[in-house]
Formats: sequence, C-alpha cells, structure tokens
Amino acid sequence: MKLAAKTRYAARILLALAMHGEGAPMTTTSLSERTGVTVQFIEQILKTLKRGGLTRSTRGAAGGHTLARKPDDISLGDIVRLMEGGIQLTVCCTGEPNACSRKSDCLTRSAWIKASQALEAALDETSLTALMSGEVTHDERACRSLARTGLADVVGRNTKRERSDLSYEI
Repeated sequence: MKLAAKTRYAARILLALAMHGEGAPMTTTSLSERTGVTVQFIEQILKTLKRGGLTRSTRGAAGGHTLARKPDDISLGDIVRLMEGGIQLTVCCTGEPNACSRKSDCLTRSAWIKASQALEAALDETSLTALMSGEVTHDERACRSLARTGLADVVGRNTKRERSDLSYEI
C-alpha cells in the first residue's frame, strides 16, 4: 500500500493546525508556508477534511481553519480512512463479497487480512497528540521495512524534538 500524497499532506495540515493551538484559525496561506504544500492542493484537501469532520472553517478577516476535534481524538487511521477510503493492503481485505474471485481457495488471503488489521491498529493508536509529543519515535529498521510498503512517510518520522522544530514531515 502506497499512500497518496494527499493523505500524507492531510496529516501535515492537521498537525500544523494542532500545533498552532486550539481555537486559533490558520489561513490557507499560513498552512502552505508551514507545511510546504501549495495553496491550491491545501484547498482541495481541506474540503475533504471538512466533509469528514476533522476540520472546520471560519469566514472573515480573522477566519481560517481549525481542528474540529481535539488532537488526541484524531488518529492517523482516521486520516487514512478518510483520504484513501479505507486501510486495506489488498482487494480481498475489503470485505466486499465479490471483491476477489479466488477468495475461497486463496492461500495468502488470511496473511493479507492479518497484515491489514495490524496496520489499521497501528495507525488508529497514533494520534496527532502522540506525534506532536514525540511518543512516536524514529526507528531506522522499521522505516527501511516500511519503505518497501510506502508507509515510511506516515509512521516513524517524528523524533523527539521541540514543537517549533518540527518540519511537519510524518
């Protein structure tokens, strides 16, 4: 599973909002400067995040974007499910009855399901608060392993650093 750029950027945007402070709105331009994501792409992502109940926006001179929930109540699992439509490594993990014609005789299906469940659990237990506090630490071996699956941009990039020092790269 390789996460789309919009998913990784959504995590950056949400972290920027969380680190900006509760209730203090951030403009799209500020978000772009803090995350390195273009204003146009941020606007697209924010529409999805707002529809999914993760952000809200306020119009006017003092307006901008804020988190709709507390950082501790937003997990990487929430973000991936919203942006990707789910957390499944293969089509046979979706639970749809006709997703795979080999469902009944597939020798690898249970392994894919188990791996998908482990990934989902790991993402669900990683909140924005955990990422900000440095609870999620950099593990070089895990990142090498995750690089093969395209998940290195989501898990394990946040080392214990000062809040102002974070590059929003998760």
